[in-house]
Amino acid sequence: MPSLTVLAKREAMPAPDCIFCRIAAKTIPAEIVFENERLVAFLDIAPIRPGHVQIVPKDHHATFDDLPPDLLAEIGALAQRIAKGLKAIYGVERVGFAFTGTDIAHAHGHVVPLVAKDDLTSRRYIAEEIVTYRNPPRPSADDVAATGERIRAALAEQTPRTS
Repeated sequence: MPSLTVLAKREAMPAPDCIFCRIAAKTIPAEIVFENERLVAFLDIAPIRPGHVQIVPKDHHATFDDLPPDLLAEIGALAQRIAKGLKAIYGVERVGFAFTGTDIAHAHGHVVPLVAKDDLTSRRYIAEEIVTYRNPPRPSADDVAATGERIRAALAEQTPRTS
C-alpha cells in the first residue's frame, strides 16, 4: 500500500481530464489575468459579475483543504491583490472571496466584485421556499478581453518596480 506521502504527491500532479489543469497547461484557452510558477488566475466564463476571477493552483488538488498551507496563503495574497484592482475598476466597496468547488474537483478560489448583497450568498439567507437558478450569461469575447486587460493593468500598478 502506498504511503500517504506518495498519495499526496500523486494527487498534486496535473490531472489530464481536469479542465483547470488543462487551462493551467494552456491546452484550453482562458483570459489569464495573472500567472506565476504555482498559480494561474483567469476570468470565469460565466461570471457572477464582470471581473469574476478564478484563482487555481497549477498542480491538481481536489479541494481547498488538500492544499499545502503555503499555497493556500499564496492564493489568499493574490486574491487580496485582485480585490484591490477590482475595487478600483468597478467602484465597489467589497469584493467576495470564496472556495466553493461545487462544479469542478480542483481547488479554486472565486474573487467577485460585490455589487449586490446577494452576489455571494447562502441558501440560509433566502426566504423563499423554492429558489430557481440559471447559468449566468457568458460575456462576449471582446468584453472578456477588455476586462482581462483592465485587471492585468490594475495588478501591474500594484507590482513594485525594481529597476
